Amino acid sequence: MTVQSVPIPQTRGTALDISSFTPDAPPLSLWDRLSSWASENKAVVYGIAGVAVVVSGAGVVYYLNYSQADATAHEKRKTSKKERRKAKKDKEKEETEIAAAPQDTDQPAESKRKQPTVEAEPAEELPYVDESTIETLSEQERKEYSTKLKIAGNKAYGDKSYNEAIELYGKAILCKPDPIFYSNRAACYNALGQWDKVVDDTTAAIALDSEYVKALNRRANAYEHQEKYSEALLDYTASCIIDSFRNDQSAQSVERLLKKVAEAKAKVILEGKEKKLPSPTFVTNYLQSFRPRPLPVGLKEAAELDEESGKGQLNAGLAAMATRTGDGFEKASRSFDKALQLGDLGDLEAFAYNMRGTFRYLRGENADALEDLSTSVKLQPALTQSFIKRASMHLELGNRDAAAQDFEQAMEQNREDPDIYYHRAQLHFILGEFAEAAKDYQKSIDLDRDFIFSHIQLGVTQYKMGLIAPSMATFRRTIKNFDKVPDVYNYYGELLLDQQKYQEAIEKFDTAVDMEKQSKPLGMNVLPLINKALALFQWKQDFQEAEQLCQKALSSSSTLLRLHLYVLTQVTVDPECDIAVATMAQLLLQQGKVTEALKYFERAAELSRTEAEIVNALSYAEATRTQLEVQEKYPQLASRLQGMGGGGMGVPPMR
Repeated sequence: MTVQSVPIPQTRGTALDISSFTPDAPPLSLWDRLSSWASENKAVVYGIAGVAVVVSGAGVVYYLNYSQADATAHEKRKTSKKERRKAKKDKEKEETEIAAAPQDTDQPAESKRKQPTVEAEPAEELPYVDESTIETLSEQERKEYSTKLKIAGNKAYGDKSYNEAIELYGKAILCKPDPIFYSNRAACYNALGQWDKVVDDTTAAIALDSEYVKALNRRANAYEHQEKYSEALLDYTASCIIDSFRNDQSAQSVERLLKKVAEAKAKVILEGKEKKLPSPTFVTNYLQSFRPRPLPVGLKEAAELDEESGKGQLNAGLAAMATRTGDGFEKASRSFDKALQLGDLGDLEAFAYNMRGTFRYLRGENADALEDLSTSVKLQPALTQSFIKRASMHLELGNRDAAAQDFEQAMEQNREDPDIYYHRAQLHFILGEFAEAAKDYQKSIDLDRDFIFSHIQLGVTQYKMGLIAPSMATFRRTIKNFDKVPDVYNYYGELLLDQQKYQEAIEKFDTAVDMEKQSKPLGMNVLPLINKALALFQWKQDFQEAEQLCQKALSSSSTLLRLHLYVLTQVTVDPECDIAVATMAQLLLQQGKVTEALKYFERAAELSRTEAEIVNALSYAEATRTQLEVQEKYPQLASRLQGMGGGGMGVPPMR
């Protein structure tokens, strides 16, 4: 799927960026662009799962909100004497060195390199210098000789006589180990593609001048050619910090490398990853995105079914699924497998393939899931839900044409099925076709007004379109009609939070939490807890209470057993809820607890279900890890990191 800032429906965790209809929004920062890419990868999965989430989470690293507007303001402000002296020194250095090697590794080095900015001098005999004669020279002679040799090296470089330039710069270095000489020689090795030597010389230059941006960029370029992406990412990031993120090319290199590092690590994780169901929160969201239907004929009389028969196992799977717990979903998955193994299902065979395909899809076994759903539609084309689920799979895999075709086939079977319109609206939403999405959500409501998520999603679509008043009216009407359903309070709270109506939003989240405790003590949806945590952080910067709420959502399974003794008064938890894990990481990061935050981001990657989700989580983890490495390797930059944003971390406010 291509990377673009497309408005995407996201269920319970990843957020919709509504900044697109803010009239005076500043240009996108580096992290804004990265977040758009990362959220799009994950958003399709959450969009398929059901309901959109409006409020966006916190950013991740120190440079997140350092937008181009910030940089422009920085450039226009009055500079201090110290800064003016440094600028003068930098300008003098610029006038005596070769311009940096290109940062875009896809283009030839020569295409972007400037010609040496040195004045032409009459040709004169160059001094003879080697290791044996250097000791006989005075300090002044060494300085004069080094300048002459460097000028000759620049000329040779300009003539593309790289080996000659290398020799001349080498002699200049003998006279005076200057970082510029090392960096210039590295440029020659860069032109020859000798990456090891580029690294050696730029490392020597950086050892002499730790804030030598061009040397850092040259070394990063060499590392990237060597496919040492983590090392390249570190150098480009340090370069960006020193330059206060004014160099957009370096910033783009950071983006590119974050993606490369995350994708490489994601492939390794996938190779050894056990296929398992995602968190109960995710599974529940997906299952409830389909309207409840009467049980197929033959499954209503549970007491008369032998559990060692195919129908008995099918019935047992449905009963286990109704618990909405992790153990219940695992049992349901095993039961649907066994039902097809035992066979003798009669007219229920298509339904059995539908259910097994559903759980295979949730496990990430896409090929097997597609096969099961295809078998289901062949056996019983009238079972439109199988077409819809297969369309959802195609959509997640990026095959939008196949998804659209499945919706058309479902329509041929039953044009009055409201689920078809609801899930087709998701496709329109992902494509940014909001008007079409709104029509389908409304059609779904017209066919069945009792399905709350059609109303919620319509409200979110209106909000995304900038129709704030109609959106709020839709939610108020939905609360009136579904006043006992916690979901509507949770999502209405998110709209209020996005408008910075903190007190009202928290009241709605509290209502949702109370209802969840009462109605689903063992299968509580933890999202209202997470949203309240975000609200408290945004409103009062209350890290402690926000962290406690996330911890409550992430309590261990042993705590869950203890809570079972008094479920009516305690919160039941989802220990593998990736949304809670990621939110916890963001809150920790904003407190400066970078090491702890990194652990949570890595845990989020472990919990992710698909390659796109893993890449998303790892991009956050790698950005956080790079922050730690920069602070460790370049301690003098730590204070700059702390000064790049509010709270000492430069993380943007959560919208």
